[in-house]
Order: sequence, then C-alpha cells, then structure tokens
Amino acid sequence: MKKSKTKKRRGRPNTGTLLLISSLLIASAAIRAGSDAGQAFARSEERHETENPDAKATHATKSCEPPPDVAAMLTAFHEREERLKLREEKIRDRMQALSVADQEIERKMTALIEAEDRLRETIALADSAAEDDIARLINVYENMKPKDAAALFEEMDPDFAAGFLGRMRPEAAAGIMAGLAPNTAYTISVVLAGRNANVPKE
Repeated sequence: MKKSKTKKRRGRPNTGTLLLISSLLIASAAIRAGSDAGQAFARSEERHETENPDAKATHATKSCEPPPDVAAMLTAFHEREERLKLREEKIRDRMQALSVADQEIERKMTALIEAEDRLRETIALADSAAEDDIARLINVYENMKPKDAAALFEEMDPDFAAGFLGRMRPEAAAGIMAGLAPNTAYTISVVLAGRNANVPKE
C-alpha cells in the first residue's frame, strides 16, 4: 500500500513549474505582439511621411519651437537689437554731419583769416600812402612862402591845420602862425595845447 501512494505522488506534475512555463509563454507572446505593433506603427509613420512630406517638417518645426517665456525673451532681444542698430545709424549720421560741419567751419575760418590778412595789408598800405601824402604836404607847406601858406591855413579847419602845424619844423610853423589872423592863430594854438594837456608831466 505504501508503494502505490509513492508512485502517485511522483506521477503528478509540479504546479509551480507549470505557472512559470505559462508566464514565460505569455511574456514571449506579449513581446512578439509589442514588436509587431511597433513595426506596424513605424511602417505607418513612414507611409504617412512619404504620402505627406510637409508633415515631417511641421513636426520638426513644432518640436523646435521654444517655450513661450524663452520666445518672449528672444523677441525682446531682437527688438532691442533693432533699436540699437537704429541708434547706431543715427549716431553715425550725426557724426558724419558734424564732420561735414567742422570741415565747413574750418574752411570759413581759413577764408576769414585770409580776408583779415588782406584787409590788414590794405589798411597798412592805405596808412602808408596817407602818411606819405601827409609828409609830402607838410614838405610843400614848409617850402612855401609863410604868407602864402598862412592864406591856405586860414581856410582849413582848426583841428586839421593844427595837425599839419604840429608836425612841421618849428621855424616853418612859426612863420605860418605869424601870417594868420589873430583869432585863427589863437584857435589853432588852443587845439595844439589841448593835444598835450593830458600828457603825463613826469
């Protein structure tokens, strides 16, 4: 009796082993199913991209779009760069205008200096010519007869006559003064004295 019971126990299959084998078979089937589904999905995607080429580009564009906060920051940077470019252009234009203005001012200053030099030369020539003319007149009056020169001095303005007499030789001036009318001689004498009234004594 004991031997038959032992045989029956050895003849039954192990339940744990059956469960393990069943699990392996189910897992293998699931892996194959998943692999087949992945391949089918990939073939579907490839067929969709082949039929619609823009879909891939759209998908790539969507995937490359930055987040909203980053996009706003990039937009702000771009706008700031544009403002800086405009400001640089304005500054460059202004500097160019200032450079042109500086050149024009320098040209006008050079022309003004040249004009002043020419005017100074002209005045010097005029003064020299006037001085030469006055010197010649003084020489003429000194060589005239005192009586004839006195007649001319009677017709002159007292200041004008005093200017000539003050530069003449004393003896020639005295001869002309002697030939003048007393009132004329007095007036010319006052003018001559007044010219030296403010001269320092010491």
